[in-house]
Amino acid sequence: MDVAAAERTRRRVWLVVATDSVEFHGFSQHVRVSGPIVDGPFDLGRHHTLDIGVGDEVAWLKPELSGADRSLLEEGLQHRGDPEILIASVDWGESSLLRVRGRAVEPIVDLRRTLAGKQFGATQASKDRETYLTELVALVRRSAREASVVAIAGPGFLKEELSRRLIEEDPSLKSKIRVYATAESGRSGADELLRSGRAADALRGTVAAEEATLVEALIKGLASRVRAAVGAEEVGEAVDAGAVETLLVGESHLADPDVSQVLDRARSGRARIFVVRDTEGPGTQLRSFGGIAAILRYDWTSARPTTG
Repeated sequence: MDVAAAERTRRRVWLVVATDSVEFHGFSQHVRVSGPIVDGPFDLGRHHTLDIGVGDEVAWLKPELSGADRSLLEEGLQHRGDPEILIASVDWGESSLLRVRGRAVEPIVDLRRTLAGKQFGATQASKDRETYLTELVALVRRSAREASVVAIAGPGFLKEELSRRLIEEDPSLKSKIRVYATAESGRSGADELLRSGRAADALRGTVAAEEATLVEALIKGLASRVRAAVGAEEVGEAVDAGAVETLLVGESHLADPDVSQVLDRARSGRARIFVVRDTEGPGTQLRSFGGIAAILRYDWTSARPTTG
């Protein structure tokens, strides 16, 4: 017999789950851990998912921590309480709003509209632009409440007009707003802003911006052929030579035994390990280099170079 919802009660229990999979939801800062229950008051052997949020009390047992594990734990402690940053990448007819916090870059909305051109008359074109701007202002104001910085970027004059209107309608936003020029709008413009370094002050402390900057530095290092290494074998040689300043590794490569060995040696050699998300643009670039690469602290060339 089903128990009515009103008669059900919740009680706290202690379960031990053997982890099969782990999913991190960056913006919500929740981790979902799934696997069979191996210890607890009931349902032994049945599959269960733990939804772990900030402040939840958990004990995590692991035979040993890899260099990547320790780097991620240290990063998490260092970036606790990261500020939330709103990026509005705008132009007439195509704009995108995104939230940035720590590693997470969360798309909020893409605002795309077809606006009347001059051939339809100045009145209609002006009306369409005013409607578009009003809609954009409302979206930014709604999303800016929790943000510590509102970065407005774009190629034209809409960014300045949007900034002016936002301050007129909500003067409290004045201290939050920063305006930057980018060559593109929409998601591409936001990516450009993250990796350009122009918004370094506003984005300082966000792992997403640092990630883009490091991958950009890697690509510049590859151009010289002596300030970067790619692939597990070549990076391992550079680590053993003490040449690695920062080692970049894609999330999906952390479980690779060859990569894991390189990471452990890198950590012992005091090289910095930085884990790059696979889901974003920098991760795609790193994946094309084999998922692991290094920025070097001095000119170094492998005996068996692959960077060429």
